[in-house]
Amino acid sequence: MLLGLVGKPSVGKSTFFKAATLAEVEIASYPFTTIKPNHGVGYVKVDCIDKEFGVQCNPSHGFCINHKRFVPIELMDVAGLVPGASEGKGLGNQFLDDLRQADVFIHIVDASGTTDIEGKQTEGHNPCEDIRFLNEELDKWYYNIFMKVWKTFARKAELESKQQGGPSFSQAVATQFSGLKVNEEQVKKVLLKLSLPESPSNWSEEQIFEFASELRKESKPMIIAANKCDHPQAKENIEKMKKEFPDIKIIPCSADSELALREAAKAGLIEYIPGESDFKIIGELNDKQKQALEKIRENVLKIYGSTGVQDVLNSAVFELLGYVAVFPASATKLSDSKGNILPDCFLLPPGSTALDFAYFLHTDFGKNFIKAIDARTKKALGKDYVLKHRDALEIVTH
Repeated sequence: MLLGLVGKPSVGKSTFFKAATLAEVEIASYPFTTIKPNHGVGYVKVDCIDKEFGVQCNPSHGFCINHKRFVPIELMDVAGLVPGASEGKGLGNQFLDDLRQADVFIHIVDASGTTDIEGKQTEGHNPCEDIRFLNEELDKWYYNIFMKVWKTFARKAELESKQQGGPSFSQAVATQFSGLKVNEEQVKKVLLKLSLPESPSNWSEEQIFEFASELRKESKPMIIAANKCDHPQAKENIEKMKKEFPDIKIIPCSADSELALREAAKAGLIEYIPGESDFKIIGELNDKQKQALEKIRENVLKIYGSTGVQDVLNSAVFELLGYVAVFPASATKLSDSKGNILPDCFLLPPGSTALDFAYFLHTDFGKNFIKAIDARTKKALGKDYVLKHRDALEIVTH
């Protein structure tokens, strides 16, 4: 799964990216062997199950602080998008092309209103305009991709779907546009939602645009990180955004504050768990450092309950995408062959079953699956058991 950071220039995307990918602890091996310059590893936060079993885990990927498990995810930061990006303005085509692989978009918006639509310094800008423009650019991007092939594609898909055993129209769309990570279920959902003519080859350009726009929202759901939330104008602007875009989750956020806290934690000056509402000073601080940290406590943590960065990542993965975290664990043994306790925690898509989990761990486990055993209750579970968040399961094979 890939989370794409999007937004206009100068909104704090790079700061968010750096804050999200800076681990508090040194990590020996990354789960992704090659990371492109604008790709990095961030972490979602899960309550570790080790506490329930009275043990301390040793993660083989990610890390655990005070029974809060941080599981790696991949983040991608694309350069700032400006109005006209879908027509190629400001290297737009290349940036948009990079976003094809994203599963979810995190739109970083400058809630302070101190940057205009192109990211230049200003005063009193309405951030709602930034959300509107970005949605329009993304819709046009999908529409342009569809329009390039629509006439021949729609006719061919109609003919094939009429043949016995031929693919349905939604299958044909999913295959043709698989490069956008569009799947058949998403297409079906959109077709049910919109009342479009039965023959896609007869759709007007407006109808194709409507279809492309809805499919974009369905296949690339979006969350908004309302950044610079500690600015005097931010609170009012965040209310405006929530009022105008009630369907989009908007989380107040201060990427600057998160980065400062993570750097201070890494330097051993404070104890801080990402996403928490406070920190504890444990090292020697000078007056300037003390003031800076106190400012974060007063202007961000006490008002919003956290810096918002961790909340954005968790909401994107667990709420928008519906993923679940699953621990491989046996009711009698929590360690692997090397003695590491609960070394793994994996993220699986919504609706995954015990059999899917077995295949995810190893093809042989899937092929030779007998049952799964719940490590907490010792209950046997069949292959169709649907995984729940924070499940701890052992796979039993032939």
